[in-house]
Amino acid sequence: MKDKVDRRLAIWLYCGAAGILIQILLGGITRLTGSGLSITEWKPLLGAIPPLNAAEWEHSFHQYKQIAQYKIVNTHFNLEDYKAIYFWEWLHRNWARMLGLLFIIPYLLFSLKNEIPKKLHLHLIVLFVLGTLQGFMGWIMVKSGLNDTDITVSDLRLAIHFLAAVVLFAYTLWVAFWISIPNYLMLPPLHSKQTPFLLLIVIILQLFFGALMAGSKAALSAPTWPDMNGSLLPTALYETGADPHWRYLLVVQFIHRLLAYLILAFTIILYYRKGKQRPQQFSFVTTKLPLLLTSVQLALGICSVIYSFEPFVRNFALLHQLVALLLVSNVLLICYLNQKNN
Repeated sequence: MKDKVDRRLAIWLYCGAAGILIQILLGGITRLTGSGLSITEWKPLLGAIPPLNAAEWEHSFHQYKQIAQYKIVNTHFNLEDYKAIYFWEWLHRNWARMLGLLFIIPYLLFSLKNEIPKKLHLHLIVLFVLGTLQGFMGWIMVKSGLNDTDITVSDLRLAIHFLAAVVLFAYTLWVAFWISIPNYLMLPPLHSKQTPFLLLIVIILQLFFGALMAGSKAALSAPTWPDMNGSLLPTALYETGADPHWRYLLVVQFIHRLLAYLILAFTIILYYRKGKQRPQQFSFVTTKLPLLLTSVQLALGICSVIYSFEPFVRNFALLHQLVALLLVSNVLLICYLNQKNN
């Protein structure tokens, strides 16, 4: 009976993690389509209902017309154009509401049946708090672009919002691993205990700089590879008199590139430090998959930089985000298996 309960709890949490992954990708689409500022109000409950008639649509469009993004970038928009960007922001917010229900309703049902172990309750409370805070952080991010001067949201607030979502995703997965992976499936230590955790930390840091790259459009500052505008170390990084904003963009991209190479080095180490293991069990997931995902991620990142001026770069950027989340999941699993065996 307990195994059946644990299985249901694990399925619930894995579904939640999948929903968070989709939500992060929806956030990426919202950013890439320039839709994030289309809804200028935050109504946690009533906001689930979109405009239902012409007057409500005109009112919503009128509010959008008051901000700099419309006045500077989208003055050519008609109502149909506005509806197109409204859809993505509305879907992004409503998916978050759906995730809230996906958490609360099963939690109440499991609690009424007294099927949630005491140790799990604390983890679930933390997940609920993180999810709630994420909603507030999303609005704080959006609010940074609702003014007369900024045509986008703050890249720093975007990065914090994105990183918080990744932490929520990773924590949900970790709790699901804890419930669903029995001890008899554990392998002997595959690597030194520190290597996977160090890799995970570097990946999280890399995701932060990746979000800064996306929010500031830093790829446009040096759309070349392997060099950066003809040199390995852009002169604007150390020249006096360089424009501060231009230097900032180059610094962000330079660090993002360095971290990518560092992650590649870590995954190569994981590949060659296979350690003692049972034949074939988890071999691909723990040694080969991290290197494969990192290689694909590196290729997508290079394409996203080189073709940053092209409209189709959105496809590369979204795939880049997806593979990053898959890599987080993969390395997180390795960390879990390692700590179980050390």
